Amino acid sequence: MKSLKEKCGVFAAWDIPEASHITYLGLFALQHRGQEGAGIVCDDGKRFQGVRGQGLVSQVFSRDAISHLTGDFAIGHVRYSTAGGSLAKNLQPLLVEGLGFEISIAHNGNLTNAVALRRRLEAEGSVFQTSSDTEVILHLVAKTKGDFATRLKTALNQVEGAFSLCVMVREGEKVQIFVIKDRHGFRPLVLGKLGNGYVAASETCAFDLVGANFLRELEPGEVVEFSSEGMKSWNLGPAPKPAPCVFEWIYFSRPDSIVFGESVYEIRKKLGVLLAQEDLKQGFKADLVMGVPDSGIPAAIGYAQASNLPFEMGLIRNHYIGRTFIEPHQSIRDFGVRIKQNPLREILKGKRIVVIDDSLVRGTTSKKINQILREAGAKEIHMRISAPPTVSPCYYGIDTPEEKELIASQKSVAEIGEFIVADSIRYLKMEDVYGFLKPKSSMCDACFTKNYPVAVSN
Repeated sequence: MKSLKEKCGVFAAWDIPEASHITYLGLFALQHRGQEGAGIVCDDGKRFQGVRGQGLVSQVFSRDAISHLTGDFAIGHVRYSTAGGSLAKNLQPLLVEGLGFEISIAHNGNLTNAVALRRRLEAEGSVFQTSSDTEVILHLVAKTKGDFATRLKTALNQVEGAFSLCVMVREGEKVQIFVIKDRHGFRPLVLGKLGNGYVAASETCAFDLVGANFLRELEPGEVVEFSSEGMKSWNLGPAPKPAPCVFEWIYFSRPDSIVFGESVYEIRKKLGVLLAQEDLKQGFKADLVMGVPDSGIPAAIGYAQASNLPFEMGLIRNHYIGRTFIEPHQSIRDFGVRIKQNPLREILKGKRIVVIDDSLVRGTTSKKINQILREAGAKEIHMRISAPPTVSPCYYGIDTPEEKELIASQKSVAEIGEFIVADSIRYLKMEDVYGFLKPKSSMCDACFTKNYPVAVSN
């Protein structure tokens, strides 16, 4: 199991028949961004209706549940908790009613000043129903005056950190959906066209599933507002230096998505090419290349193509293990890894292999994988990581271990190689990644550099 956890995924459907069904499919495509819970809230023409539950999308939504979610407007969410914990009360979209509004909100990201804001709001009399940072936004909206767009803008200009939001509001007969990206643009959020209506999602792979046309990525600080008057765009205010998360490219997003204007698959292949180019300079020799399934595969393909080494599926991943299983009492060593990854002994025996992975966090999983490869007969194991060393936690919506648990913050590269029982190990350098990929704007790379764009004030 990876030590880095996906964040959340959001989806919105505006003026689309059977909006809840489209949202349901969109959430399926975004399942990789959160497996703890899912929810959909729709407008049935009179009021909001919602279904939320813990588990995978397929577990939360039955045919009967979806049939009761009628209407042409909906928002949805898949959750992996980064703030507030894995509690049923924190499932999204959150749904509240008051001050003449029905409001539902779905959030991908993490507010870095949520604790300070919550203390202030509680001192002013606010009563919180969840432990989620997202609820802070709702209380800030309630504390302001004006139409909903004004309230929302005022509230969001008080929060700091990462947020890609889908907000649906009903005021009397008026229904609106707001799709919003924070002013640094940490998390992806894309806009698409479906029939006469519109969709928004965390990634474009959701559009492919529902048959929508990808229009564009939202700009940092942009608000796209849908109402009976049509679609319009406005900004939260002056945007600081952009800071889209480079790790969306490296690991989190699906390879078949377009994120921050680039093909994730092609980016990952290029990172593999970069790894291979450095090895070629040093005269490195090996017999085959393999990737750690599934996220290490594109970089391994790029490495193989650039090095003229054969690419092989050295590990086969079991995709059908579900969320939990009963572990034996030490009777099978490394059972947790073995149930997910099985080596192809006839491919590996006697070979010098290059093993490509996208990240190395605690190092324990890599160690177990390498032990399994050695038992399968690998002669040499050369670990290549298609990213720089992860030395610091993320505070913008990715669940990472504390710094003391990150192996690269505690050990040298040589010590890491020894720990994971590799014959050699190499990471990419941050300056080489940027020089090779040439991103259009500055990016957030705090997990590799400790250069945090937004201070954490909690």
